[in-house]
Amino acid sequence: MSGQSGARRHAAPAGFILLALMLLGLNLRPILASVGPVLDDIQIATGITSSQAGLLTTLPVLAMGICALAGNVLQRLFGQYGGILLGITVIAVACAARWLWHDSSGLIITAALGGLGIALVQALLPAFIKTQFAARVGLVMGLYTTGIMAGAAIAAASVAPLATVISWHGGLAFWAVPALLAALLWLVLGTAASDKGAGGSLRLPLNEPRAWLLMTFFGIATGAYTLVLAWLPPFYTQLGWTSTESGLLLGLVTVAEVVAGLLVSTLVGYFPNRRVLVWGTLVVQVFGLLCLIFSPADLAITAAILLGLGIGAIFPLSLIITMDHAETPAQAGALMSMVQGGGYIIASVVPILAGLIRQRFADLTLAWVCMGVGALVLMIIAARFAPGKKLHF
Repeated sequence: MSGQSGARRHAAPAGFILLALMLLGLNLRPILASVGPVLDDIQIATGITSSQAGLLTTLPVLAMGICALAGNVLQRLFGQYGGILLGITVIAVACAARWLWHDSSGLIITAALGGLGIALVQALLPAFIKTQFAARVGLVMGLYTTGIMAGAAIAAASVAPLATVISWHGGLAFWAVPALLAALLWLVLGTAASDKGAGGSLRLPLNEPRAWLLMTFFGIATGAYTLVLAWLPPFYTQLGWTSTESGLLLGLVTVAEVVAGLLVSTLVGYFPNRRVLVWGTLVVQVFGLLCLIFSPADLAITAAILLGLGIGAIFPLSLIITMDHAETPAQAGALMSMVQGGGYIIASVVPILAGLIRQRFADLTLAWVCMGVGALVLMIIAARFAPGKKLHF
């Protein structure tokens, strides 16, 4: 069926589509964010080491990267609607499986499975957004990423209290419920058969140096996010905090990320030169890291807020800057596949490296220092992102 007929088939109120996008985003991080606050319980129950625990974040992010690189193939196979529906369903299955399959191998396999589901959704949604909201891509991407961070906030804050009621693996499995609701809502919008190949597809822009720069930028920025998501709660439980307290602290980080995402979606239209926002965001992130490095106990709240604002703004900005370089939905899909694919592969290395650092030094301070160096590298890369430049491929 042609792309035109597919568009007619999927005509729906913009508000309903936005609601579906927000609910999808809400389910893309709980399988990652719910692990950190109960990691001590997981390690006691399963006997996994810190480096193995890093795999619980590394594997989903790695799967997200690999699948993102195959975005065009996935769109041809499943279509935008069908691929996204399959992805959110896989997330629901991965979460639900943790109710019964919660030994070390089960947790690692469901982490990888959840990553595949997340990857399907993330690989196909950018082209969908570019098609449906061509004139408001920055705003809609900001709202979508805000939904992602809101899901992480809720999961981080709720998993420890849930664990006291229904066990730690019950707290991990709970997120099958909202994922299933998102799948049902998305099902209302359409099916795979009507939009296979919608918007066309292009090869990845592997010959474009700017695409590689965008990929590196996204990878380092997302690495900071995965580092905090995986290891901030264990860092504070090691300082004597309870699982609930460390989970609430990570929840505060992600609430600040939500606020930052909303601010970016509101303000981005006023800043055609995105570099101003990027540099300001990274300065905030560095100050948060300094609090974490030099006074983690006394400045925990300040560090959480600053890190949340910095990470929460740089994530949507990196996606928006990438979308700025594309002129058509097909270009957006191909470029985003490369940027997210390679970027998530880069980011997937960070949690396991931090796990090795913790295992070797019994401390994570060196990981925070490395994250600060990464922020400085991002500032240098951002200087290359002058407004108005497009990729032609």
